[in-house]
Formats: sequence, C-alpha cells, structure tokens
Amino acid sequence: MLACELGVMVFPSTQCCLESCSKVFNDPIYGLVPMHPLLVRIIDTPQFQRLRYIKQLGGVCYVYPGASHTRFEHSIGVSHLAEKLVQELNERQPELQITCRDMLCVQIAGLCHDLGHGPFSHLFDKMFIPKVSRGRKWKHEDASVAMFDHLVDQNELKNLMEQHGLVLPEDLDFIREQIAGPIDKTPGKWPYEGRPVEKSFLYEIIANKRNGVDVDKWDYFARDSYYLGLQSNFDHVRYINFARVCEVDGESQICTRDKEVDNLYDMFHTRFSLHRRAYQHRVVNLIELMIADALVKANEHIKIEGSGGEMFRMSEAIDDMEAYSKLTDHVFEQILHSSSPELAEARQILENITCRRLYKFVADSRREVSQVQFEDWAREVARRMNLDANDFVIRIDYGMKEDDPIDQMRFYSKKDPTKAFKISKNQVFFLKPKSFSQHQIRIYYKKETDEETIKAINDDWSRNFPKPQDEPQNEC
Repeated sequence: MLACELGVMVFPSTQCCLESCSKVFNDPIYGLVPMHPLLVRIIDTPQFQRLRYIKQLGGVCYVYPGASHTRFEHSIGVSHLAEKLVQELNERQPELQITCRDMLCVQIAGLCHDLGHGPFSHLFDKMFIPKVSRGRKWKHEDASVAMFDHLVDQNELKNLMEQHGLVLPEDLDFIREQIAGPIDKTPGKWPYEGRPVEKSFLYEIIANKRNGVDVDKWDYFARDSYYLGLQSNFDHVRYINFARVCEVDGESQICTRDKEVDNLYDMFHTRFSLHRRAYQHRVVNLIELMIADALVKANEHIKIEGSGGEMFRMSEAIDDMEAYSKLTDHVFEQILHSSSPELAEARQILENITCRRLYKFVADSRREVSQVQFEDWAREVARRMNLDANDFVIRIDYGMKEDDPIDQMRFYSKKDPTKAFKISKNQVFFLKPKSFSQHQIRIYYKKETDEETIKAINDDWSRNFPKPQDEPQNEC
C-alpha cells in the first residue's frame, strides 16, 4: 500500500496513485505496461514524441540490422521498471513512507531522463559536439533537464501536475535531480533539495551514482540484447524481488540479498559484453566516425529555427530547446537527399555509408597511446608512404572504470535483513570477472586504397606500438 499524502491511505500496487491508469502500452520486453494519466500526457507532447526519431544505439543498426529501436520505447521501459522497484520497496517496507508523490516523480524522471539526447544518441554528445565545440563540457543529462522544463512550460503542465498531487516547485526539483544529479554540491552537505536524506534511496533508482545499479541499465540491457539478437543473463526481476533499503553511513541505500551477488556480476558482465560485441564493434565505430564527420561538415550549412524565429546551427541548437526539439536522426536524410553544393562533402560521406564504401580499418591495440603520439606517427607514416596524414583517424574507447562495481554495493542476509554489509572478493565464486573495463584504440584510414598499403600501415603501427604478448594480433 502507498501512503498517499492527500489523505487516502490504500492503493493496490496494480493501480496508479490517485486514479486508474488511462492507457496501456504493449511492450515487447515487459508485455502490457500501464501508464499513469500524467505520464500519458507527457508522452503525448512534441518534445517527448521526438524520441521516436532518435535511435537508441546510434550507428549500431548498420551492423546489427535489428537494432533500430529508439529512445522512445526505452524511456517508457525505464519508467515502468522504476514503478516496479518503488512498489516492491513500499510493499516490503511500509516504514519507508513512500508516497504517491514519490512514486509519480520517480516515474516521470524515468520517462524524461533521455529527453536531451541528440541525433544518433551518444554519437552526438561524444563525437560531434566535442569536434565543433572544443573545450565545452556538455552532457545530454543537462539537456534532458532543459528539455523537460521546456516540455512542462510549452504544454502548460504545472496545473495538471498539481491536480495529480505533485507539490511545485519541490517535486520539479526532485525530478531534475534524479535526471542530472544534485543542484547544490557543497562538500559535507546533503546535496539534494527535492527530498531529504531519509529518502536518499530514491535517488538510486533512475541513475545510481553510487554503484551503477539502476533501472536505466536494466532496460537497455534487456532491450538492446533483444534487438541485437544477443543474450543477457542478468535477471532484473530477481533483483527487484530481493531489493531492500538499509541504512549505510547515515543514508538509506538500496541493498540486495547476499545470494544475489552472482546475478549482479552477470549484470556487469552483460554490460561489458554489449560494449565489446556491439557498442564498440569496429565497423560500428568507423560508421559512427563517418556520420560524425558528415555532421561536422554540415554544421555550418544546416540552420534550425528556434525561439523568436532565430536560426541556429546544429551545434548551437543545444542551447535553445525550441530548435533542439527539431533536431533528430532525420538530419541524416536531410543531408543525403540535399542538392545544396555546400553539403556536397557531407552528402558524399553519407552516400559512402549507404553504398558500404567505408573507412578502412588499419590497426587496433589496448595499450596506452596519446593523441600527440598518434598525430606524430600519422605524419611520419604519411610522409614515407606519400599519404595524407589528415586521412588517418584514431578512435579511443576508454571503457568503463577498472574498479569492481560490487565494492560499492551493500548486501543483507536472510538472518538479519536490517544490517547491510560488503561482500569481499574472496567470498565470491572464483570465476568472477577480473576486469570490468577494456581500453581500446582503433586506427582507420578514410580514403580508398589497396590492401597492400593497408597492410604496410598496419605493420608500421605494430612496429611503433607493439602489443602486449597476451593481446591477439591485428587482423586487417
């Protein structure tokens, strides 16, 4: 039962707070997904519908044809899992005093956490923006908050939110903090304004900064694996069933049963496997490099109308939500089918992708190589082989943090479910992963050239940057 702050104390978990759900979505991962009327109203806005036109996995669909799902369905899935987790915690621990407001705010945050993604998702913020706005630290989470505010204002949702029991502006702050983190980062002070420290566990549901175990990952593990045709061994249903809030260092933290440690290792192994087999697939990498190059070349020549009729470049649209709401994956077709002479270079790159005339893979390595070292090598090899150094491109994937994420997790036992504790490495099954990260460097060459030249470039790279003995040799 949810303790509703509006005076009504009993609500079955199968119902939304305050009233019955008005719409049910049929999801390929979870089946029938009921949505609260306020969530449906948010979904039925131009700002949220925009997510239908942003692929979840960027250029991965050019290697895995089924992986063309979008941020739209992922966001609905995250909101659904957030509701399931909050319901389970409330039913198991009514002393947590989870309210209808809490649940609805967490669901809204899950629904809106990816509103700020640009064309081709992470390609836009990790490959395009750094090239056109050098030195600028921009995160899609900040844009998600800005787009959420824009969505609320443009669709006049504040009154509707209050009608459904939300308290403004407090609950708006809570939603924003779940998406992008704390507003106040003063050391030694509780950094959040939306909820007190007693409800710190609510901040671990959508984006868990402590250990990375959150519903956002659970959905994309399940959804991406499904559309990629790969298997995920992590069972989020088991985790939800064994989730429990315990006090850890003065804060309320979501913990799980000690016997679930292997399931958690399966979760992080799934993440590593998805990165290795799909997200960082070498052909995916080179296609995304080509898309990013095309967007960079088109940036000066594509203008988007924003607030007050002002025109913005793609790189500038991130500062104006009216313009940014019009920027989606469709920019690919806009460039590809344009007859504008200014877009000729960008158009040629996208035509090459369409006809599978791709950049050439030259070499890869997991050793540390700096950008300066790469540029020095590219100039030297280009001089000796009569090539253009600007046609060499390096892709560095730093991977995930080396730390064992389970070190930041807390567990409880059947004997004493109120006491949280760590599980040391020597208590875990001996086949647990030794590493949760893989540093990967790949070298590509942009121009069409013969296999003999590619082999010569590969040999030169191997001489200058030899691989460790336990690393497999390059296969061009």
